[in-house]
Amino acid sequence: MGKIRPCRDDDREAIFAIVNAAAEKYRGVIPADRWHDPYMSREELDGEIAAGVAFSGYEDGDGQLIGVMGVQPVKDVVLIRHAYVLPSAQGRGVGGKLLAHLTTETSERILIGTWATAEWAIGFYRKHGFVQVTPELKDRLLQTYWNIPERQVATSVVLAKPPFE
Repeated sequence: MGKIRPCRDDDREAIFAIVNAAAEKYRGVIPADRWHDPYMSREELDGEIAAGVAFSGYEDGDGQLIGVMGVQPVKDVVLIRHAYVLPSAQGRGVGGKLLAHLTTETSERILIGTWATAEWAIGFYRKHGFVQVTPELKDRLLQTYWNIPERQVATSVVLAKPPFE
């Protein structure tokens, strides 16, 4: 039986490993100019944590982290950031449990940004009640709540819960 817990400083190597193992799925799918190897460097991970991304992790029955997901309050919303599950643990509900746990901890609107070509990720979030916003609103949201390059804005989508009316 697994459990969800806040990640600690000594989990950074595990977070780094999970993110980069799971992000391999993006290779050849996202725009080539947005792919890096590793997908997320240790310095970028440290920067995300310093910018307020608080990671939670899912531990398997042996106490090993097999999935991570971050939240970042920004202005009047909460962003779900860096949602990854080890490839060997995917399809077992780990991501859904992390998402459910993190979304019940806030009353703010929750936004998720992901690559427009990552159809599996978009489908996952839709399955969990998120609604994709219009392209016009997507651009405005990405420019307001994220600190990402214009190229990434152009190649991403945003999903919201609750949806915008």
